[in-house]
Amino acid sequence: MDFDPPKKPKRNKYAFGCALLASMVSVLLGYDLGVMSGAMLYIKDDLKISDVQIEILAGILNLYSLIGSFAAGRTSDWIGRRYTIVVSQAIFFVGAILMGFSTNYAFLMVGRFFAGVGVGYALMIAPVYTAEVSPASTRGFLTSFPEVFINSGILLGYVSNYAFSKLPTHYGWRAMLGVGAVPSVILGIVVLWMPESPRWLVMQGRLGDAKTVLDKTSDSKEEAQIRLADIKEAAGIPENCTDDIVQVSKRSHGEDVWKELLLRPTPAVRHVLVAAVGIHFFQQCSGIDSVVLYSPRIFEKAGIKSASTKLLATVAVGFVKTVSILIATFLLDKIGRRPLLLSSVAGMIISLATLASGLTVINHNVHTVSWAVALCIIMLLAFVASFSIGMGPITWVYSSEIFPLKLRAQGASLGVAVNRLTSGVISMTFISLYKGITIGGAFFLYAGVALVSWVFFYFMLPETQGRTLEDMERLFGNFKWKLAKNRNNNIKEVSNGGGNDNGPNRQVQLGTK
Repeated sequence: MDFDPPKKPKRNKYAFGCALLASMVSVLLGYDLGVMSGAMLYIKDDLKISDVQIEILAGILNLYSLIGSFAAGRTSDWIGRRYTIVVSQAIFFVGAILMGFSTNYAFLMVGRFFAGVGVGYALMIAPVYTAEVSPASTRGFLTSFPEVFINSGILLGYVSNYAFSKLPTHYGWRAMLGVGAVPSVILGIVVLWMPESPRWLVMQGRLGDAKTVLDKTSDSKEEAQIRLADIKEAAGIPENCTDDIVQVSKRSHGEDVWKELLLRPTPAVRHVLVAAVGIHFFQQCSGIDSVVLYSPRIFEKAGIKSASTKLLATVAVGFVKTVSILIATFLLDKIGRRPLLLSSVAGMIISLATLASGLTVINHNVHTVSWAVALCIIMLLAFVASFSIGMGPITWVYSSEIFPLKLRAQGASLGVAVNRLTSGVISMTFISLYKGITIGGAFFLYAGVALVSWVFFYFMLPETQGRTLEDMERLFGNFKWKLAKNRNNNIKEVSNGGGNDNGPNRQVQLGTK
């Protein structure tokens, strides 16, 4: 007798489209990172500025984006996730235009300010909106889209560098930076066709509108009902309430969440906060933005002298990053966040240490060491591939899905703020760092940080694959306890007056499925 296994639900095309459009705003950060790596070569010559000014110019956008990421949390609770995306595009548009028409260094820094604020808004809101609109079955796949578009933007920036490098120096770098205004206009208009986040709608008491969106973005009617019930519970709305519009408490509009997040967090929320801040911190401390922003300099240190060849080599970096992130999107919901993240960081540690060794060999030899040059190029590509297949996308997936509903916008904005602050420090100190401890020493330092991050992820980050957003607080509240049990199976279980480790209550208390 033939047996037909249950079919997997088809991917929800409506949710896919919404996630795609929302995530495309992340292309702004990627484009700026990619294009600045090449534009810096020409800006330095044209404006006659120092290496320190170049460091500040490259990294200051990340510090400016802190303003946007913090403001986006409150803005998205006030006017909604969708209109916050429009705000991000408008602000970045102003920044791109100012940079494209800059006449001096000070004018250029003003443009960087507006671009940075716009990037901060986009980085915070894109993963939050995508997580809130996605069904649990494909949330990892869809929430990884922002990182896909960051990498796509980096590739576009590198290609733009190579394309505009043939123009006179005075016009070339201005064209590279100014053309970033074009996608911001297109995206700002397109996102108006997206629905609002169902979770934000519930927070405003608009249950009828939320139900309509959930019906379209869920894999089945039953799932839509379950998701609505979970969101209502998290928002403090009675489950038996069937009105389309209800009055919600003042807290549901985002007031006092900072107290619950930072001053009086529950143990579970504290764990969530440490996990979110930690993964954003370590993502940038691994030196990825140094590689993206200064890849032409790194290739020069590795023995490549031709300016056009260096720019072409950076295109290879962008291509490898983009291909790797595309692979990662299909693995997130198949093998899980945790195994993919730990494997990714392990690859980063090995490639960074080997790259540092190759650069050290080159630095200590007067003549060209061909094998070391080839090794450095391969390891640089291996590093960006390892990063993009795990650490890159999982950071945004994780931080957008683990916070409780009423804390999600501000919690995610705090994670982005840490991400941008760390990135700003790393990118604004890279040239000074490698001049102080050599280029090889800088990458040995990044490898050491990556090793520490692996340990942190192993002990602090539980698997979230397949969990509903409303189930995360319970999961994080039990994770440390589970690790302790796994390390010592002889510890008596405190559950309903004790009992053995194999008792029926263990599964319930641990929150496992």
